Amino acid sequence: MPIATPLTELLGIRHPILSAPMDTIAGSRLTRAVSEAGGFGILGGGYGDRTRLETEARELKGFAPFGIGFITWSLAKQPELLEIALEARPQAVMLSFGDVAPFAPRIKASGARLICQVQTEDMGKQALDAGAEILIAQGTEAGGHGASRTTVDIVPAIVDLAAGRVPVVAAGGIADGRGLAAMMMLGASGVLVGTRFYASVEANGAEEAKLRIRDAGSNDTVRGIVPDWSRKLFWPAPFTARTLVNSHIRSWTGREVELLQRADEIARDYAAAKMAGDFEIAAVFAGEAVGLIHDIPPAADIVERIAIEAEQLLGGRRNSAGATQVLSSSPSRAG
Repeated sequence: MPIATPLTELLGIRHPILSAPMDTIAGSRLTRAVSEAGGFGILGGGYGDRTRLETEARELKGFAPFGIGFITWSLAKQPELLEIALEARPQAVMLSFGDVAPFAPRIKASGARLICQVQTEDMGKQALDAGAEILIAQGTEAGGHGASRTTVDIVPAIVDLAAGRVPVVAAGGIADGRGLAAMMMLGASGVLVGTRFYASVEANGAEEAKLRIRDAGSNDTVRGIVPDWSRKLFWPAPFTARTLVNSHIRSWTGREVELLQRADEIARDYAAAKMAGDFEIAAVFAGEAVGLIHDIPPAADIVERIAIEAEQLLGGRRNSAGATQVLSSSPSRAG
């Protein structure tokens, strides 16, 4: 039986499970598979490859429901990409890592829901002021880029900030139904899942990368700047990248100044390694949830597993439709 929350009602989905817009990994195939299974798939807009975005978005045009996600500071360099995304008629656009205010009016005017991922209360307030309809509270356990607050800390903080005005979604270190159930106990209306969906049949990642995620333990990831500087990508503070530890990261951690001085050389070697599928040099962006991942199933199986396990753990009252009703709410602040 499905879990009903303000998130499922707002997006019109069966399960409160969103797939993260992981750069090139979250293509149209993964997005569609998650949504067809009752979750909400979000296509990754990445750093703004126009041709790829046009191709992937075209595959989803007319399909529902789905979203498209962007790295906000990168989108600001190519704002025209937002129009390409909106032409596909997504039900939501997700913005992360930057000022959403310049893009919010156009997104909302299109009829798409505005989803904003935040890592602090100040970011959450800015997103709400810009008209965010869903907030994603991201903890440092997440794969890829993020900040320093833990999921168990940032989720209730953003729930309190939202005060019931918009649904809050938890992200960071979540890979199974226990994570979904736990986040709902903290007041979240659902979860955004990345690394678990990376290790799925439909994800665009290399098979070797998926196998490394499957075989890694929770202590095998690290957050830092080496993967970005090795690509001559310089992210704004406070965001750093969480990846699996490999030989390249072990070699350059603590030597970042030298890496910067040799940036052209390192970037050439890194690009060649990525092209060759050499993941002892190229990074696999993954979160601490790797320790909970032991297979590479279809995305639909992942959605079903998370939903069923969470429903069993939460129990809850049955409504007239037979669904488990879990209403997220924020405690009143004293004074």
